[in-house]
Amino acid sequence: MSLRRRLDRCGVSAPEIDALAASVSRVATIEADREILREDDVTAQCRILLDGWTCKYIPLNTFRPQILSLQIPGDFLDLQGLFRRRMDHVVASLTPCRIGVIPHDAFKRLMERHPRIGRMVQLEAVVELATARRWLLNAGHRQAYEGMAHLICELFTRAAAAGLAEASRFPMPLTQTELGSALGLTLVHANRIVRRLASAKLVSWRGRWITIEDWDGLTEVAEFDPAYLKPEHAAP
Repeated sequence: MSLRRRLDRCGVSAPEIDALAASVSRVATIEADREILREDDVTAQCRILLDGWTCKYIPLNTFRPQILSLQIPGDFLDLQGLFRRRMDHVVASLTPCRIGVIPHDAFKRLMERHPRIGRMVQLEAVVELATARRWLLNAGHRQAYEGMAHLICELFTRAAAAGLAEASRFPMPLTQTELGSALGLTLVHANRIVRRLASAKLVSWRGRWITIEDWDGLTEVAEFDPAYLKPEHAAP
């Protein structure tokens, strides 16, 4: 469902969505905390996240790697492989996942037959780059409080677009350590920031769900503009 919603937002028709689904050669089940793709892997397949959450990072020998992006159901995990087959980062599961696998040759033929699917790939790449720029800004310039608020706004917006949110709350299967890693924060610092957001009555975190208590207040703190996440704004 998440993938169909994503493709529909990109203007892909129902028959084209069916053609994409038919091109999936297999569905892989991955346990949590597993490397799906490693740095320097050479891949001949594209992977679509059907269920679960994954992250991307670059492994480091001397420091704990920082999470560079998060993927939710409906996201492609390795579109770069269509153009640069050798991976320059790790893709890892944060939760149990189901992943649809499409061979590159089949995907390229699909894009040739259905130009709107090729257009969708372009839009996905543009949105991914725009998101990476926001993450760079959060980690390098914004204070931790504002950066965490922005990250929560982004994840809620993405979850809502994928049909994963319920009213003002969305699933958060990540630990505070993992969420803090996306901002370069320690567990102690991340925990302090989450408690501060809760004290300000902006969000609440119960179990594996985050509830937005005050959307307007949260977006004001974060200076959040969701335009960069919308494919229709990614290109003319």
